[in-house]
Amino acid sequence: MLDQGAPPHDGGPAAPQSPGPGARLMRRKPVERLVAEGGQGEGGSLRRSLGLWQLTMISIGATLGTGIFVVLGEAVPKAGPAVTLSFVIAGLTALFSALSYAELAGTIPVSGSSYSYAYATMGELIAWVCGWCLMLEYGVSVAAVAVGWGEYLNELLDGTIGVTIPAALSAPPGDGGVFNLPALVVVLLAMAFLMGGARESARANTVMVVVKIGALVLFCAIGVQGFRSGNYENFMPLGMAGVSAAGATLFFSYIGFDAASTAGEEAKNAQRDLPRAILLSLAIITALYVLVAAVAVGARPWRQFTDSEAALAQIMSDVTGQTFWGTLLAFCAVIAIASVVLTVLYGQTRILFAMSRDGLVPKVFGRVSPKTGTPRANTLIVSLFCGVLAAAIPLGRLADATSIGTLFAFALVNVAVVVLRRSRPDMPRTFRVPLSPLLPAVGFAFCLWMMGSLSAVTWVVFGVWMAVGLVFYFLYGYRRSRLAAAPAPSEAK
Repeated sequence: MLDQGAPPHDGGPAAPQSPGPGARLMRRKPVERLVAEGGQGEGGSLRRSLGLWQLTMISIGATLGTGIFVVLGEAVPKAGPAVTLSFVIAGLTALFSALSYAELAGTIPVSGSSYSYAYATMGELIAWVCGWCLMLEYGVSVAAVAVGWGEYLNELLDGTIGVTIPAALSAPPGDGGVFNLPALVVVLLAMAFLMGGARESARANTVMVVVKIGALVLFCAIGVQGFRSGNYENFMPLGMAGVSAAGATLFFSYIGFDAASTAGEEAKNAQRDLPRAILLSLAIITALYVLVAAVAVGARPWRQFTDSEAALAQIMSDVTGQTFWGTLLAFCAVIAIASVVLTVLYGQTRILFAMSRDGLVPKVFGRVSPKTGTPRANTLIVSLFCGVLAAAIPLGRLADATSIGTLFAFALVNVAVVVLRRSRPDMPRTFRVPLSPLLPAVGFAFCLWMMGSLSAVTWVVFGVWMAVGLVFYFLYGYRRSRLAAAPAPSEAK
């Protein structure tokens, strides 16, 4: 007699039930699978050619220069002389997140950076959100830095041949121009280097990093001669709110210390070298930022920094009374900012490479050239997008939008390190965050605090960006995800 409540059965094996929408959104990609797929792309593989020195230079190259050469002029009017304190606050926020990055980079040495870390710990939807924020962090910051490059190029041209690029062709709409041609040019130059291969790009970046460190040391040596203690009177004219707001803007200048983590699939010994490169680069960067900011504010009254995106070159000229030193610094800044564009553009292409391999973005971003071992089509598409963005949008809006995307991604990294400690405590780790979960929790709180210091307009832009990203995910990535379409047995864990 049949049980009336039992479902009908034809005698064959029960059909496997597909996971529901909620389960698919929360599906995690095992660390072992992430690592096993490392370097593999459509039509070829990335080449492991980078050591500790090159990885450290990538992180410094992606970071050092942006805040000092470009964003300092935007931040000083918000905080006054206390901008040095803003740099320290932004650096501490970066440090807590850097510790989490260092642990995860040594444990999951792949190109996806925090996108891959979120995929292994918090599921596909959170990974997508993180990856979408990284596009804001890397792609938009390339454009933001390129805008500042044009300012220093004009300083250089004026000091050497006495001409400048007309405002119509050297500033975006809204800043008195029509099209920022220099910003587009520097992105295309970086693209040409990246097309040649990771090792060749790393060599060029190393040379540029040495030049810009030398330039900042030179600035301090000359700028301190114009130091006036009176410039530090009324140290915090706009209060702690101003310091916090400047710190949120200056956090943009720390974007890039995590760039080494995007090179996980091209590092010779990723598990050993990635944590070291991340922490070493951040220490060097923070020390230089605070020193240069202290000298700059001491040499020029803070109210004179308004609308000055080439402030350091102008200070050099004012202190010495000669245009030569300002011109020399402008030359170094042109090289320095170009290296930021190069390395941040590199990071963006590698993150998209990892997302493409997972099926969340089109396959074109995962194609690797057998000749150069680089994702050339990916590099071309990203470069053209960033170049046009740089040519059309003012710096300040780009910098704040980049900061909020970065802070959100960093907050997720601090959560991911705690989740992985609990879910996979047995995994070998070449670096461990001390006092976990306390320090990751502090890092998470710092990120939220600095996000809260950004303007309402920035939050609106971020909200629109996230909404667009979620629409793209549900129309494309959700349906084409390789993990959701063909899960491995171990993925049910």
